[in-house]
Amino acid sequence: MNTITVVAIAVAVLAIAFGAFLYVQTRRTKHLRSKFGPEYDRLVDQYGNQRKAEDDLSHRERRVQKFHIQELHPEAASRFADAWREEQARFVDSPHEAVANADRLVGGLMKARGYPMGDFEQRAADISVDHPLVVENYRAARALASRSRRGEVNTEELRQAMVHYRALFGDLLNREVGRPEEVKK
Repeated sequence: MNTITVVAIAVAVLAIAFGAFLYVQTRRTKHLRSKFGPEYDRLVDQYGNQRKAEDDLSHRERRVQKFHIQELHPEAASRFADAWREEQARFVDSPHEAVANADRLVGGLMKARGYPMGDFEQRAADISVDHPLVVENYRAARALASRSRRGEVNTEELRQAMVHYRALFGDLLNREVGRPEEVKK
């Protein structure tokens, strides 16, 4: 073989390897964008770097695969749904207490399903793997609940917290819980 043939083969091999790399990266991006939706965009904005965001999301997927996430037995799901309805009803007379209880109830449901109960940001990251469309609801509700504990929110903001918690709660429970008109000002 002459030098030109060897160089041509090396260039062809490199081109094929580069093409395969691009194909794998494109598939990874499509998968993560499709699976995580708005959470994908949020992380790209947060990191300012698509690759770092995708590495984070891939790490989340691998982490959550190790958990033993399970559906609830129908009786347990009914108990959680009943407890949610009680908190929605409590909102009318005691909105701060209802929001605090909703936060605890969501935590209890997450724990019952098998999610680890580490710090909030880790819980939100874990939830984003299976519930990417409502994880932002969790963040918004938690921020409002935190402000509520400091007495920095009005009733409308508390109502919004309950709406956000309800979206996550229903998704975790795999059933609709309550309707917006049930959480009144």
